[in-house]
Amino acid sequence: MQFNLSPNPAPAAPPAGLIKDGTDQSFMADVIEASRDVPVLVDFWAPWCGPCKQLGPALEKVVTAAKGAVKLVKIDTDKNPAVAGQLRIQSIPAVFAFYTARPVDGFVGARPEPQLNQFVDPLVQAAGGPPGAADIAAILDEAKQLLEAGDAENAAGIYNEVLQVEPENAAAYAGLIRCLLAVGETDQAKQLLDGAPESMAKSPDLAAIRTQLDLAEQAKAAGPIPDLMNAVAKNPNDHQTRYDLALALYAAGKNEAAVEELLEIVKRDREWNEQAARKQLLKFFEAFGPTDKLTVMARRKLSSILFA
Repeated sequence: MQFNLSPNPAPAAPPAGLIKDGTDQSFMADVIEASRDVPVLVDFWAPWCGPCKQLGPALEKVVTAAKGAVKLVKIDTDKNPAVAGQLRIQSIPAVFAFYTARPVDGFVGARPEPQLNQFVDPLVQAAGGPPGAADIAAILDEAKQLLEAGDAENAAGIYNEVLQVEPENAAAYAGLIRCLLAVGETDQAKQLLDGAPESMAKSPDLAAIRTQLDLAEQAKAAGPIPDLMNAVAKNPNDHQTRYDLALALYAAGKNEAAVEELLEIVKRDREWNEQAARKQLLKFFEAFGPTDKLTVMARRKLSSILFA
């Protein structure tokens, strides 16, 4: 099966009016009045200022990522000294945050992106959070349901649409990889996983996929399921064969049966092979996801066995 896949979507351009150049004359409209609706950041800078050139692009990136929850007005203090003088700005770059027509926060000097996020996040929350967050969650849920129903093509299309709006949405990026895995494009899925942007590389969604791929590699050497089942039937205490059977079942998509075999090992000998069965169960849980019904059920059974 082939479907359109855009693993590296271009960042969406900021909406019109989100970032603009301001002047002393436009300050009242661009900042004071506009801040009655959403927080407005004011970046006081000058062309000769080196740190300003570092801060500006990073600040624009953070504001764009907020998707309209905050705005940015950039004021060249060489051409527009009046407002900077009224605010008693003595050093640039200087950033002031305005909300409900008054200054609420600020800082002086260049800051790295993580600190800028820490500065902007409370403003976003104070304004009620980024618009459309609930819609994105609903769209991702729709894509997940399509994928679970076997419609990887349409699910991939939805995940791509989300990434056009939110290029660093880890859930959507992981969804694309799962679509590839669903149609047997394992190599392309690995390439997409290895090429994940640094901002999402350590997300739980991608960590779960890495575990899933690791398990699939393990399962390749497990052996034929009928042979393994016969061996376990003859010797129920052959934990290694039962362990291999669990991996083979997982590789065949029989997740619940795989979990039951590992639980049986824990029930019979929880310390076998340095608790290998329990550790493998934890890998399964990570691959399934923490809210998956099978994960919840299996965790409950595991706890009842361990604390019996």
